[in-house]
Amino acid sequence: MGVGQTWATRPAAVSNIAQFGGRYRKGPIYVGSHVPPHFDKVPDEMDRFISLVHKNWTVIENPLTLAAYALWRMNWIHPFVEGNGRTARAACYYLICMKQGRLIGGDKIVPERICENREPYYAALKAADDAWDVGHFDVNQLSRYLGGLLKDQITGAA
Repeated sequence: MGVGQTWATRPAAVSNIAQFGGRYRKGPIYVGSHVPPHFDKVPDEMDRFISLVHKNWTVIENPLTLAAYALWRMNWIHPFVEGNGRTARAACYYLICMKQGRLIGGDKIVPERICENREPYYAALKAADDAWDVGHFDVNQLSRYLGGLLKDQITGAA
């Protein structure tokens, strides 16, 4: 565990799983064909990410849009030494639940469903990346994908 960290301050998504959970990376990283921002930019990118979620909490009514943004942006920044995907999926689901004001029922929750079939997840992240690369913000494919997973969670679909 890092200096000054306690079990209570480590990100829950990687608690007891990742040795360096919650630490910003201090070196370059490559995720497939995606090259995340330079590690020197990570703290600023994360500040902007959190600020955008906070500023748009009441503006964006559809919980899936905000959750899709969080899922995409955390994966895009790839801020941590390890546990980026788990943390992004946990943050996404947390936002969905918080926007609803409750935990959402179901035996298998959205993050678990993402892990079971990652191809549509990767395709939706890539669509958001492609839009961003040409100067547009578009997480619609990711939002629709999350909507299907949430519907399956609520209805108990396999």
